[in-house]
Amino acid sequence: MKTTTEELLAFVTVIDSGSITAAAEALQQTVSGVSRALTRLETKLDSTLIRRTTRRLQLTDEGELFLVRARAILAAMEDAEESIARQRQRPAGRLRVDAASPFMLHCIVPHVQAFAAAYPEIVLELSSNERFVDLMEQRVDIAIRIGALQDSTLHARSLGSSRLRILASPGYLAEHGEPRTVAELRGHRLIGFTAPESLNDWPLLDDDARLRIVPDIAASSGETMRQLALADGGIVCLASYMTHADVTSGRLRTVMDGEWLDIRQPISAVFYQSASMAGRAKAFLDFLAGWLVL
Repeated sequence: MKTTTEELLAFVTVIDSGSITAAAEALQQTVSGVSRALTRLETKLDSTLIRRTTRRLQLTDEGELFLVRARAILAAMEDAEESIARQRQRPAGRLRVDAASPFMLHCIVPHVQAFAAAYPEIVLELSSNERFVDLMEQRVDIAIRIGALQDSTLHARSLGSSRLRILASPGYLAEHGEPRTVAELRGHRLIGFTAPESLNDWPLLDDDARLRIVPDIAASSGETMRQLALADGGIVCLASYMTHADVTSGRLRTVMDGEWLDIRQPISAVFYQSASMAGRAKAFLDFLAGWLVL
């Protein structure tokens, strides 16, 4: 059997206090409890560490040797605990964050410099995947996921939801006109996703159901679709978190906005619970939530 921290602490405290009774008082334990801890320790080591007399306690040679090691072990444990406590007070260490390219580019990258200034001891590693990643396999601490969550083994924090908007560039609308109805919209060049098909359900009613478009141009990434729309490539349906700045600046214009259904995509941060990572994760997510425009 292996030695426990309780046994090491009992042994060192007895030596420092000068008696089992004084050690029991210092540790807020019973005298019999401290005595049993010492006995267990000597049994495990198959050595006598302390000679007990009616007047005093005396270390054996083995006890002298073991005391040095015991003090070093307890000191190392105390130092480790203090390091963790300091880290929680001021988060530090590596934090690996994964998100789809549009969210990474529009919601995280613009604020990395400000985050680094606020938390200089956190080292960010950023990765982009268009599909959900296995956090353990990819060694990811936090993944930002857009849409309904399915993996119940992960802890999650909601970051809000982002409305779907139908958009086109002023150049495209000037050349092709602005659709006013679903029928007119079908006659335009529509930009959609390659897969899954459900991503091509736009927030418009078509015979009492959501309109599913057949893309004239299809892409796997929302950011590619955004760039196509900015280049006068057609009409697109994208989340507001990645197009807010484009609409504000006039690079993209909303189309048929009076007809939209209020369809929103939930945005969540998912992670495995880890005490060692908790301070870093909370700092990052709190910071991100303060800047996020959905």
